[in-house]
Amino acid sequence: MKIVFGLGNPGEKYQKTRHNIGFILLDLIATKFDTKFKNELKFSSEIAEINWSGEKIILCKPLTSMNNSGEAVSKITHYYNIKPKDILVIHDEIDLMFSNNFKFSLNSSSAGHKGVQSIINHLGTQRFKRARYGIQHKENKLPTEIFVLKNFSNEELGIIKKIDIKQIISALIV
Repeated sequence: MKIVFGLGNPGEKYQKTRHNIGFILLDLIATKFDTKFKNELKFSSEIAEINWSGEKIILCKPLTSMNNSGEAVSKITHYYNIKPKDILVIHDEIDLMFSNNFKFSLNSSSAGHKGVQSIINHLGTQRFKRARYGIQHKENKLPTEIFVLKNFSNEELGIIKKIDIKQIISALIV
């Protein structure tokens, strides 16, 4: 069993924000696999399950808020006894330009991302996989904490919907 965490903030007002790319992408995966998320209070998360080449994969959207994502990640990984090598965290990356590609990493520091740092703190390790999605724009002059809470444009959402979902899942299976 493996698990994919998509980071974001719960609530309708955050649905289309740059900081919620993890939630947005997990929703795309769930749609492609014709599955629905259900609220799991014991995990402080919404979860869904898919099967990829015979492997059970849990999709998880922590509902604790971005900066406290580690609380939910810790609950579900301990419950299912998931090892860090079987975890993929999808999150926004302000230091990468917007595109429809990811930068994958393993055993990386949080680089200032508070949601990722919360996960590192709660798991006691940074030895998990990450799919970092670039959200930056050349014309952005806003402070990071404001920019990440801005909505994607409809054009950008169209680009995001064309992402190769197999690329994300394959990164976890490898």
